[in-house]
Amino acid sequence: MKKLSITLLLLINLCYLQAHAVDIYVATNGADTNTGAKEKPLASLHAALRKARELRRLNDPAVKTGVRIIIKKGFYKLDEPIVIRPEDAGSKESPTEIVAHDNEKVVFSGGTEIKGWKKVTGKIPGLPKNAVGKIWVADIPNYGGVDLLFRQLWINGEKATNAKYFNGDEMGRILSWNTEKQTCAIPLPKGINLNESNSIEMLIHQWWAVANLRVKSVKIDKTKAELYFMQPESRIQSEHPWPAPWFSQKTGNSAFNLYNSIQFLDQPGEWFEDLKNHKLYYWPKATENLSHAQVIVPVLTQLMKVEGNIDHPVSHITFKGISFEHSSWLRPAQQGHVPHQAGMYMLDAYKLKVPGTADKKNLENQAWVGRPAAAIEIQYANQVNFESCSFEHHASTGLDYGKGTHNNTIKGNLFKDIGGSGILMGTFSDESTEVHLPYLPKDLRVVSKDNNIENNLITDVTNEDWGAVGIGAGYVNGLKILHNEISDVSYSGISMGWGWTKTKNVMANNIIKGNKIHHYGKHMYDVAGIYTLSAQPGSQITENVVDSIYKAPYAHLPEHWFYLYTDEGSSGFTIKDNWTPNEKYLQNANGPDNIWKDNGANVSSTIRKNAGLSPAHRYLQKYKASHSKRGTNIAIAKPVFFELIFHADSIPDSGTLKTFAQENNLKTTDIFNWSNRLVIYTSNLKVESLQQTLKRLNPTAIKLYEDQIYHFNRKVNCGLEPVKEWDNIILSANLVKDKKLQSEYLDYHKTQFEKWPELSKGFCNAEFQQLVIYKNDRQLMLIISIPKGKSLDELNPKTTANNPKVDEWNALMKKYQEGIAGTKPDEVWVFFKPLN
Repeated sequence: MKKLSITLLLLINLCYLQAHAVDIYVATNGADTNTGAKEKPLASLHAALRKARELRRLNDPAVKTGVRIIIKKGFYKLDEPIVIRPEDAGSKESPTEIVAHDNEKVVFSGGTEIKGWKKVTGKIPGLPKNAVGKIWVADIPNYGGVDLLFRQLWINGEKATNAKYFNGDEMGRILSWNTEKQTCAIPLPKGINLNESNSIEMLIHQWWAVANLRVKSVKIDKTKAELYFMQPESRIQSEHPWPAPWFSQKTGNSAFNLYNSIQFLDQPGEWFEDLKNHKLYYWPKATENLSHAQVIVPVLTQLMKVEGNIDHPVSHITFKGISFEHSSWLRPAQQGHVPHQAGMYMLDAYKLKVPGTADKKNLENQAWVGRPAAAIEIQYANQVNFESCSFEHHASTGLDYGKGTHNNTIKGNLFKDIGGSGILMGTFSDESTEVHLPYLPKDLRVVSKDNNIENNLITDVTNEDWGAVGIGAGYVNGLKILHNEISDVSYSGISMGWGWTKTKNVMANNIIKGNKIHHYGKHMYDVAGIYTLSAQPGSQITENVVDSIYKAPYAHLPEHWFYLYTDEGSSGFTIKDNWTPNEKYLQNANGPDNIWKDNGANVSSTIRKNAGLSPAHRYLQKYKASHSKRGTNIAIAKPVFFELIFHADSIPDSGTLKTFAQENNLKTTDIFNWSNRLVIYTSNLKVESLQQTLKRLNPTAIKLYEDQIYHFNRKVNCGLEPVKEWDNIILSANLVKDKKLQSEYLDYHKTQFEKWPELSKGFCNAEFQQLVIYKNDRQLMLIISIPKGKSLDELNPKTTANNPKVDEWNALMKKYQEGIAGTKPDEVWVFFKPLN
């Protein structure tokens, strides 16, 4: 029996050894000449990857069940990007894991620390008077005889502000833009000599994007300054039509700010890099002591690149518990930055003299775009995963999965303090391909497919490129975006799709489900919590919660914000069971086969509760950024009518109308018909969408009724609670043509509740829930709401029972009303029947 026990113990130990991968250790006190054992760790991930690569190349039995690279706690300063190649790939049976040791804090940083700070004692030319005696200075790091150029600076983990003319959230307004001269006129800045600085940049706010423009020279003319810009951004900014500078007497011209001059260094928390004199200046906040503070600036643009190829992808590598921090992005300082959308910058763009392309008849603009840099860039990779990692303090995109990325998972990570998008996925446009052309490559292996983005916290991203997004997906197939929480973004939370076309492309079967998106649209409008483009058959947007859009102070159109937004060409979507405070959605130039169902404030509390991070990942919420104090929008939904008039032989049939309702977020019970007319009783929040899409039904005329001239309400006028469900009765008539009589009619209705209280009593007796009259020109649209299941014939006599004043009123009104076109002689009010 004893011998059997010993044999069993040996077998158990043997199985235990076979079940564990080879471990390679990395530590800050290690050396790359060590073996990588726990007692003799390596010093770098670079060396650990090389060791693993060699073990795999030699088919060492030790890696049969995989490789674990275990990183001990510490700050690992990267001198070059980590590069992972096909030779580093694992397999299903032998994966590679790169993990933090015992959940310790492991940071891979692309930055460098600035030391040797001293308080300035002498004079700094151009420094504002209020800053004198408060500025500290350090030498700019030198790399190979050249000063390090950077655009970000972090003090004890908090991003400081590059010196700017308008402080805080304040911005100025441009005066004009001259496209021929490629110049912009602004009010002359007070106390600033713009010609004394050769490094000034202008940030301009235009619709859904901002642009960074390097100022070449300035021409002063009394109260204004004319700015000339460097190339290539000067030409691109002046030639591209969308988005362009905004001009409006009602909402104001495009906002702007100026950056990067010692003359702007006028408050605590601001810095300026003086390349001419090789100095870095900073005005510390009251809570900061530069003698002891950690001051970091970024050096590397990429911290890591995963570079497979179409025939040999990188596969089966997982990162767990690693922090990736401090990446740079210099394109705005070196070439300018003029984005098209979602942070994709224009390489060339212009307006067509003759609109129209083979794919889109009315297209007027052409654009070719580049993709912003990312801290971590991944191409041609399968099952390269990031779990419980953090991506913080980055200048541009945090994590970017591009071409040929399949079956990858991004799960349980933190994305915070990122200048551009948190996550990008899939191809947007190749640099050689015009952005509006549908993407359908011959070799589908290049398509980003079957990836998962789930349970990530994405907060305080897009804080430099305001037109970037929380999660951006281009041409993707089978992408699942599940249970993420996204907050404090400058533009949209999730953007999925590219191309602005309903033409067939590679996109299909994408899912956005169970996400929580709030406090978005901090700076830019034409925006939504969830935004889509182009045909994506079989795709779903379900069970998300979208709430709390910021009041953006310089939005071009202050009301042009939405919770859900299916933009040009969006087709094949099911949009269902999404909780939003109301139905402020936009369907702009959509394609076919969309299904809208059961969205809005009445979605179940269970869906609302379960959206966002799953319980196992809610610990991430402690890292959420603080919300801005500027407040959030509340849209008030008010009922309106659309009336459509048709030729007698062209009225849409019931099936066409039901399909139209399904695709346009309408209830079939809100569509009514009389003769050659249709009436749609809907919300004012849907007006913008319907003004476009109703034209597809080919009516001869479309009329909007939003002028409410009378409103009886059961709760207000009877003191009784309304029933839970009711039916609507729709009627229409004309006022007579006599203007004086029209005025009398309106006066009667304005004073009816005070001078004719018997009418309200009759409506209360008849169980009317509401009675509302709308007017467009001289046509009236009347809605009477009654308890569901009851009929107007049954209830209407109760209005006059023991109430002769109602009969007197009805007789009086006859002289003011007449039938609409198409009514019979002596016929006044006509009833619109509900759609069958």
